[in-house]
Amino acid sequence: MADAAPRLQGLFAQLLGAPLPVRIRAWDGSQAGPPGAPTLVVRNRRALRRLLWKPGELGLARAWVAGDLDIDGDLYTTLDLLAGHIWERDEDARTLAQALRDPEVRAAVRGLVKLAGTPLPPAPPREEARRPRRNLHTKRTDRRAISHHYDVGNDFYEIVLGPSMVYSCAYWPSPDSTLEQAQHDKLELVCRKLGLRPGQRMLDVGCGWGSMAVHAAREHGVSVVGVTLSQEQAAYARKRVADEGLTDKVEIRVQDYRDVRDGPYDAISSIGMAEHVGAQRYLEYATDLHGLLKPGGRLLNHQIARRPQRDETAYDVDAFIDSYVFPDGELQPVGATVAQLERAGLEVRDVESIREHYALTLRQWVARLEADWQRAVQLTSPGRARVWRLYMAASALAFEHNRIGVNQVLAVRTPESGESGMPLRARTWN
Repeated sequence: MADAAPRLQGLFAQLLGAPLPVRIRAWDGSQAGPPGAPTLVVRNRRALRRLLWKPGELGLARAWVAGDLDIDGDLYTTLDLLAGHIWERDEDARTLAQALRDPEVRAAVRGLVKLAGTPLPPAPPREEARRPRRNLHTKRTDRRAISHHYDVGNDFYEIVLGPSMVYSCAYWPSPDSTLEQAQHDKLELVCRKLGLRPGQRMLDVGCGWGSMAVHAAREHGVSVVGVTLSQEQAAYARKRVADEGLTDKVEIRVQDYRDVRDGPYDAISSIGMAEHVGAQRYLEYATDLHGLLKPGGRLLNHQIARRPQRDETAYDVDAFIDSYVFPDGELQPVGATVAQLERAGLEVRDVESIREHYALTLRQWVARLEADWQRAVQLTSPGRARVWRLYMAASALAFEHNRIGVNQVLAVRTPESGESGMPLRARTWN
């Protein structure tokens, strides 16, 4: 008798305290759940074993990456429906140990164990970054973490990011603009905030594939040093610089920002890099950049932020993101970022939230990935492509619902005279 789906619906309702808002289609062909709702496809019993051995987000992530779980229907709608039941349980929700004191929950777990079959734990997908979470943010561990995320093939990133190869939030004139226009406008916005002028020196920390460095040199006549820990990014960026005829203006280095010693610079851009620094190293990061700026020099720090928690010591890194996307990455509230920059001696002059812009950007990246799915799979692996699709779609929803944000913080190394060099009226760059 094909009855796995209705059994799963009942068991999940017991475990979660409410019915799942999506349908389930199980490996035996059975279906159950609200008519017309998106469908969660449980392809095999192994998906259940992954959940039993790693309850919560990591078990779900492993099942998704391995292809044991899938979604039939709109990805965004399904994730939105599931979010409150699985990924965003109230922070005061019972722990698993407390939940297991409930006889109904224990009975549901026993039911899942019986339905899952063979009790041995499945091996994690090979795309998982398996390493102990200790000795974080040394130069060695940072290099390894950056390589895990960025050294997956420049051809793959070209599919997702498009010709601009800008892997950070675009700046949209309107939702109907093209991704290329929006990324151009973001690069130009950064340059205007930094007040770039011909003849100045600029440092681009975490330069990626060279987009910011090329734009600043070509459009504003500055000399740029770009640093990255990714060998693949550096090779791509150097070719791009050569193709643009800018080798006399742009130098791309494989170098840790902590090893840059050839300051001072007139301006520093750090776009989508500070998330990799880590909370315990953030003051060191801010102090190093302060030391690399000339008096009067400007820093533009473009960084994703999380919402503050009542108890900041309880903050835990997202299991899926840490294991599959950005190993050792950490988010902090924008207020903490501002405080650390000012503790380092910088004067914060402007903070602009562009949260909605990142949601638009991510939806474009997902659309590009889906449109060229087979080639993306061939260039990486089915699991890697599934990681990117899930993380980008889930992140788009997180930005849309104000669960995370992104901010551009403009700071100045104001000299003792107090003359910051900033215009009297803020945001003249808009």
